[in-house]
Amino acid sequence: MVESKSLVLDNKQVNQKIRRMAFQIFENNFNEKEIVLAGIKNKGYILAQLLQEQLNEIASFKTRLVGVSLDKEAPTQSNISLDCDEKEVKNKTIILIDDVSNTGRTMAYSLKPFLNIKVKKLETSVLVNRSHTQFPISIKYSGFELATTIKEHVEVLLEKEEKCVYLL
Repeated sequence: MVESKSLVLDNKQVNQKIRRMAFQIFENNFNEKEIVLAGIKNKGYILAQLLQEQLNEIASFKTRLVGVSLDKEAPTQSNISLDCDEKEVKNKTIILIDDVSNTGRTMAYSLKPFLNIKVKKLETSVLVNRSHTQFPISIKYSGFELATTIKEHVEVLLEKEEKCVYLL
């Protein structure tokens, strides 16, 4: 059986969503001197890089890019870590970023490194929010809200030449 793909967002639309999200982040944090974009590896980190590019064009504050590593399939058995020293994010506004939010599980576990650090504010951002919340995670900045069944799958491509979102 061949899986059928339905294009949800094309390259131009994904770029527009990322730019709009960057403006929303800027509008809600314009008084900050620096914000930390914490991208969940792998695609969340790529999205964080794309948001950083947009924010560097429009915002007056500095942005710091940080990677959050964890095993998405077995987060309770994995080491959840930042690719920087905790002191670098202390007392800062943090935006935790992933490509898709399904149940909120990955976001919830990705908060772990920040629970031992005093942060100024912690917000969340995803390109696609499916809203099948099973964890108490609310997405602050969402590029696209997509109503799906829990069995459907969302595929996000964030390559330089092709950015798009498919529903499988």
